[in-house]
Amino acid sequence: MISTAKRIVIKIGSSLLADEAAGSVRTAWLDALADDIKALEATGKEIIVVTSGAVALGRLQLGLKAKSLLHLEEKQAAAACGQIALCEAWAKSLARHGIKVAQLLLTADDSIERDRYLNARNTIDTLLELHAIPIINENDTVATAEIRFGDNDRLSARIAQMAGADLLILFSDIDGLYTADPTANPDAVLIEEISEITPEIDGMAGGSLNAGGTGGMITKLAAAKIAMHAGCNMIIARGTLLHPLKTLVDGGKCSRFRASVSPLSARKHWIAGSLHPAGSITVDDGAVTALKSGKSLLPAGVTGIDGEFSRGDAVLICDSQKRIVAKGLIAYASEDARRIQGKKSHDIEAILGFKRRDVLVHRDDMVLE
Repeated sequence: MISTAKRIVIKIGSSLLADEAAGSVRTAWLDALADDIKALEATGKEIIVVTSGAVALGRLQLGLKAKSLLHLEEKQAAAACGQIALCEAWAKSLARHGIKVAQLLLTADDSIERDRYLNARNTIDTLLELHAIPIINENDTVATAEIRFGDNDRLSARIAQMAGADLLILFSDIDGLYTADPTANPDAVLIEEISEITPEIDGMAGGSLNAGGTGGMITKLAAAKIAMHAGCNMIIARGTLLHPLKTLVDGGKCSRFRASVSPLSARKHWIAGSLHPAGSITVDDGAVTALKSGKSLLPAGVTGIDGEFSRGDAVLICDSQKRIVAKGLIAYASEDARRIQGKKSHDIEAILGFKRRDVLVHRDDMVLE
């Protein structure tokens, strides 16, 4: 899975990265992981990191005892304090290899509310284009339900879905999914390949196996469902040892969850079947030919726009006879789209005062009829 993946999301749990009793980062472990990330980057892979640990690092700085239960307000305060140390640790460790990092604080709402979703996705894409690694954490300082549930597993799956990742790696304190809790049952067997989350697989999940982390196998299977539905493969592997990525690349034990389709295929299936069109765009014959040959829709080929829609809404693309040619996600709201229809892409910024994309509908966001 790793060898064939182009874009990889790596999720790091709090108990792996933070020594909660000391209120500090496990620097040697993080440096070893950074070495592994550099080795993967050198092969042309794009890496996104979803990291926990802010609360664990911040609580002692505020005089809050390790391992003690915290009220929501105390967790939020600890996260606000610890987030500084967390991001600094990642930046320092990866800087040893000349790797730039950028911090993103997201909540589940950012993966659901359409405009925020698009902004986050575009930011991640741009950072990767500029060869910077996004370091993403849940925005615990403003989260309520998210922090009470307390898992970054599903957030990392939403990030993988948002970013169109090929692979999500969840590093844990266990090798993968077992038929039973291996700490309590010596006959438990590691399940190495999963192609479908069946009720039987769901029944194998137990609680968290550590005191510092807040996720368990239940949340990891929930993440697998999200990732696989989005066409993203997933791996659960042990992260407690040094160089966990290298160990995985070298054939270390893990559970592999295989998606049945690619991220792009899953996205196009979602566009085709799950979204109700908010409007329609009429295009000239040249644009129809371009679309059928796999091109994106440029504003120059648009002759008419019907309906009111927002950026990211689904629209129908029709030829001059009003026959549906394609369905796709529009990059500009209807008001802005009308202003740039028939214009060259290089004129967009002069007309609107800004430019999101050169195209109205990108080919990856479009399904031909």
